[in-house]
Amino acid sequence: MTMSDPIADMLTRIRNANSALLPHTDVPSSKVKLEMLRIMKDEHFIEGYNYLDDKKQGIIRIYLKYGKDKAKAITGIKRISKPGLRRYVNSRSIPAVRSGLGVALISTSRGIMTDSRAREENAGGEVLCYLW
Repeated sequence: MTMSDPIADMLTRIRNANSALLPHTDVPSSKVKLEMLRIMKDEHFIEGYNYLDDKKQGIIRIYLKYGKDKAKAITGIKRISKPGLRRYVNSRSIPAVRSGLGVALISTSRGIMTDSRAREENAGGEVLCYLW
């Protein structure tokens, strides 16, 4: 089975595992996913992640983060740019997610970065997803 949007698949697996209060979830590996997860960890949305070698593509195990009384660190996650409709922004029109309480992940010519870092570096690009 071929997957038309692997990033959306990863975000859906995270959303579903988060809703079920699972400690971790597994996704097929790619460099873009690893970079997105690094930013999610830096922004404190996930506990961490590990690369597992399966002698093929590889698997990433994502450890989800919960607070006291099973409060979810990720309350919302939304894919913005899709294969059928790409969403690009320039550096002056980068969106603020939930009035600055959330984070937009943007793929720029300088790599994947958060919306605030893209504004600082004056870089636009493709809006991958929103996290809050």
